[in-house]
Amino acid sequence: MNILIMRDYNEISRQAALLVAASIALKPNLVLGLPTGRTPIRMYKELVVIYKNGFVNFSDVVTFNIDEYIGLPRENPNSFYSYMHNNFFRHINIKKENIHIPNGMAKDIKKECVRYENLIRKKGPIDLMILGIGYNGHIGFNEPSDEFIPETHVEVLTERTRMANSRYFGSLAKVPSEAITMGLGTIMHSKKIILLASGRDKAETILRAVKGNITPRFPASILRLHRDCTFILDRDAAGLIKKK
Repeated sequence: MNILIMRDYNEISRQAALLVAASIALKPNLVLGLPTGRTPIRMYKELVVIYKNGFVNFSDVVTFNIDEYIGLPRENPNSFYSYMHNNFFRHINIKKENIHIPNGMAKDIKKECVRYENLIRKKGPIDLMILGIGYNGHIGFNEPSDEFIPETHVEVLTERTRMANSRYFGSLAKVPSEAITMGLGTIMHSKKIILLASGRDKAETILRAVKGNITPRFPASILRLHRDCTFILDRDAAGLIKKK
């Protein structure tokens, strides 16, 4: 595991965007795993600027989003489909057929999980996976569990996760209780992983991910077993590991 400590949120976002752009320059048909949430928003904005300045071409890039809420229509502003199109896809030259996001409104959710997993295997493996991290160590929506679940599956969201996401919905009652998420095996099969974290409120989480036991009770701990994983942190998020 590599750790890069940057000055602040803007710097980690810029660094991540430059790494994505460089990866596309080296492999124009890059298969890219993408997250949602608060942390990657600035990275997407930086990538849009790089694109508009003519330094990156997304026309052959293939993307797979990590997760999507179940029961939330795509047009809902809180769906990850809306998030990705509003913050990123509509601003670049990626082809519609190269964008892949789980369908949380599928009639048969279990079949949708199998379809999505098989599609990743057909198009992949994922060359570069970008991750955020939840306070309880979840990556994607892989919540603390008794086992590492390897493939794309339905995840019941913990109250802590739903509470953290309730700021987007206006109330906890409106936050979906389930999501489709890539499994940890799917994530770990990525050739390269970059995890982004920012803020003092993530310092304890990062400490456990970097130095705690490797356990499904703290899913991000498994990343220490990956052959090419880099944490890009600001000074606040790295605050506790610097003291150890």
